[in-house]
Amino acid sequence: MLSGRRLDLLDPSPLDIELDDIAHGLARVMRWNGQTKGAQGFSVAQHSLLVERLCVHWRPGWPDAYRLAALLHDAPEYVIGDLISPFKAAIGADYKQLEARLLAAIYMRFSVPVQLPAQIESTIKRADIAAAYLEAIQLAGFDEDEARKIFGKPRDLPRLVLRGLPPDDAAARLRDQVNKYLRRLAKARA
Repeated sequence: MLSGRRLDLLDPSPLDIELDDIAHGLARVMRWNGQTKGAQGFSVAQHSLLVERLCVHWRPGWPDAYRLAALLHDAPEYVIGDLISPFKAAIGADYKQLEARLLAAIYMRFSVPVQLPAQIESTIKRADIAAAYLEAIQLAGFDEDEARKIFGKPRDLPRLVLRGLPPDDAAARLRDQVNKYLRRLAKARA
């Protein structure tokens, strides 16, 4: 990693995970493999911020640890990339286990419960799908009917206009949001 850390993908240690590496990597991995409108792609870092924003919109009283879980739900992609769900399924269980081990290490590193309550996981998944829907119609050229067939019609969406950001800006925004929650968690423990 750019931080100088060596991350064992088969047995990741929380001690080898750095926020700067995650933010840097996710800001340079583009959603939709970069096949989006606009001069700048829409990164996984931006998608992560969008998912967290949707979760907080639907569950404004969420504890900071759950907000961090939403922000970090795709964090393994900083080293393994953003693969579409059908491709992940084709690769099989080994890929899913690798991704799950890496996510568990990331969650441990940032004091997020590794086993989230089912309702929290469900809300994050709902936000992930809603974010994909918004990205599809605003950035990836889908019409609303096509997006609804694939993702369903999300309900209770805030009005949002999506646009790609330069990688350094996306990384800074993700880093700032994670650090905000980490400071609040540390303060609550003190």
